[in-house]
Amino acid sequence: MRAFTAAAVQVGPVSDPLSATSIAENARVATEWVRRCVENTGAELVVLPESVTTGFTPNLSAAELGELVGPVPGAITDPYAEVAEELGIHLCFGTYEAGEPGVVYNSAVLLGPTGKQIGLYRKTHPFHSESVGNGGWVTPGNEVCVVETDLGRIGMIVCFDGDYPELSRIQAVRGAEVICRPTALLRSADIWDLTSRARAYDNHVYVVGANCIGIDPGGVHYFGNSHIVSPIAEVLAKAASHPGWVAARLDPEEALASLTPGSNIRQGFDHLRDRNLDLIVKHRDDLERPAETSFPH
Repeated sequence: MRAFTAAAVQVGPVSDPLSATSIAENARVATEWVRRCVENTGAELVVLPESVTTGFTPNLSAAELGELVGPVPGAITDPYAEVAEELGIHLCFGTYEAGEPGVVYNSAVLLGPTGKQIGLYRKTHPFHSESVGNGGWVTPGNEVCVVETDLGRIGMIVCFDGDYPELSRIQAVRGAEVICRPTALLRSADIWDLTSRARAYDNHVYVVGANCIGIDPGGVHYFGNSHIVSPIAEVLAKAASHPGWVAARLDPEEALASLTPGSNIRQGFDHLRDRNLDLIVKHRDDLERPAETSFPH
């Protein structure tokens, strides 16, 4: 990884019923904010929110949504590819993606500086309200994505995925140095900060999290607070709740330079190197078996 500036851009979707017109307007607004961000910060990696193309709650069936958004790459990703190529940046953003008939994935796309798609991740842990298994519209993915770029190795998770330590750990073990987290968080700002900071610290990676703002087509409100977190869990940048961006310099020489932010004490441990692999092997069956909390819920 080399040093570079990353940014999280937060925007809100059109709150009208989802249509081709609102998708086009969402793209126009999002790409204009990306342009403004890059012009002002020089960011080489920009992250946009989850389902930025449509808004999180579509108020459509999976079949209707799939027909509207189509495949990835495709018409729904073209405006984002154009702005990535225009600015020569890496751009990560969330979109619904049509699979087989009646199947929709909640995906994160990574575009390179030529506008070409270089990574695709399908959310592996849909939130309960969106999961097709609970009457929602999203089918979970089952693959991890880590992409080698000229910035460094970039992984992707989507929103609720950040609650699950195993997913980010797999990416870190595969070499991820930065994890992009497109998000449309429905819970609290505390949970948002906690999960990004924990995943960054667990794995000594940078986390660039872009959270939605405004109201989506289902009438759901979002609070923003997009952030960039260091490998020692320091929040390097944090947004409020209005449209815009936050940016920070990601420097591998500074990532683990101190035990705590600004400290003269050097970092002496490594959460990846120091794992007790014998323990993991011994209890592999426990990690793989079904489980449920004992608390009423």
